[in-house]
Parts: sequence; C-alpha cells; structure tokens
Amino acid sequence: MQINSPTHAPDLSKADRNCGACQIRHRAVCARCEPDELARLDEIKYYRTYEAGQTVVWAGDRMDFVASVVTGVATLTQTMEDGRTQMVGLLLPSDFVGRPGRAIAPYNVIATTDLMMCCFRRKQFEGLLGSTPHVSQRLLEMTLDELDAAREWMLLLGRKTAREKIASLLAIIARRDASLNLRPSQGRMVFDLALTREAMADYLGLTLETVSRQMSQLKRDGVIELEGKRRIIVPDFERLIDEAGDDSDGGFLV
Repeated sequence: MQINSPTHAPDLSKADRNCGACQIRHRAVCARCEPDELARLDEIKYYRTYEAGQTVVWAGDRMDFVASVVTGVATLTQTMEDGRTQMVGLLLPSDFVGRPGRAIAPYNVIATTDLMMCCFRRKQFEGLLGSTPHVSQRLLEMTLDELDAAREWMLLLGRKTAREKIASLLAIIARRDASLNLRPSQGRMVFDLALTREAMADYLGLTLETVSRQMSQLKRDGVIELEGKRRIIVPDFERLIDEAGDDSDGGFLV
C-alpha cells in the first residue's frame, strides 16, 4: 500500500509558523524546549494537512516522518485478517504521531476531521534527540502518559457500562480541550465534539443505537446539553466524572 498524498498545507504566515506562538506549544513534544532547541526544530519542520476521511498512513507501510497534531482529530485503527476493523486510539491536538526508531507504522492513521500536523522527517528528528534533551524528556513523558491511558482504556472497555463509557469519553475530550485552551477542568465546561456517533460507537465497542440512546439519556438527565451538531455543554463537570465511574482524583473506580 502507499501512503495517501496529503493536501497542500495552508499558506501560513511567519507568525503562524512561530513555535513560541503555537496553540499546542505547552502540551506538544516541544513543550519543554529552550529557545535554541526550538530553533533547531523550526529548521526541520513542515506542515501537512489531510481532509476528513483521508488516510495518513496504512499499518505496515514505511513512515518517513513523525508529527504533532496541531488541529483536528485522527483515529488509530487495526484491521484483522478477515477484514474486521477495531479503533484502538484517538489522536487529539498535541498528540504525537509516529515513533523515533520505528520505520513501519503499526496502525492505520485516519483523519476523522480535517487535520493539520506539524511534521519532522523521522531521520532528522532522530538525529536531534541526542542533542536536544528536553525533546527526549518530553517524548518519554508523553509515551508513559499514553501507556497509562491505554491501561485505563482497557478498564473502560472491559468493565464499564455503556453510559459510563460515553461519559468517560466526553470527560477525556473535555479535559483535553480545557488543557489546550488553558481553562480549568471543573465547573461548567463547553467543547466541540469532533467525533461522529458512528466513530464513538466504533471506539467504545458499542452500537450506533446505544450511543444515540445514551447521549439522549445524559441530556435528559441534565448531565450534558447539546447545542447544534457538535457543541457539548457540561453544566457540572464533577457530575460527568461521577457518571463516568471515576473518583475525585480522576482515577477509575473499581
């Protein structure tokens, strides 16, 4: 298989390309970089954009770049020999795509929405890791966070009810949105849900009907409010956490 060609990156102004002004700067792989390290990354970065539904890379293909998601959402999927496909992860703004030292993509990466990524040629990025310790440290932190998230997701898929699964997913996205926009993750929260009901069903291992029914029930119970097709309003985030089966520290109740 071949990697689908990305659409051309938008013409970004010098200000838009400036790492210090980047909207994901405080969460991305470059979050801890000193000015000289940022300058070195800036020399080798470029942007790629993909339209919703476009494949970024197929599992098993060579991946010659690594990247941070700047805007949009992508999914990680794996296809079994009989054609069944399982969504195994979400890539949200600031998430890292690809692995230094690994040339072959382990999963399909699909743009769920229009997607823009800040990319680095894999070999050049690998060459920088030894001389830019703050990038290496941040990459390790993000990898460990990803491991924790995978373990929590195993619990969610294996032990939680349909209502708890949906509440958990909404809480994850709400927290990420608050972090990216430097807002507190408490009280009333408002965010846009980029995922369709079909994508939510695939990710959570539920049917489309179950997702729609549970979303409607959460709305009727006042846990969430729906505004248009995408906007979610959470009047009381602590109540959403209670519905997710999480304890007050953000961990999962067993």
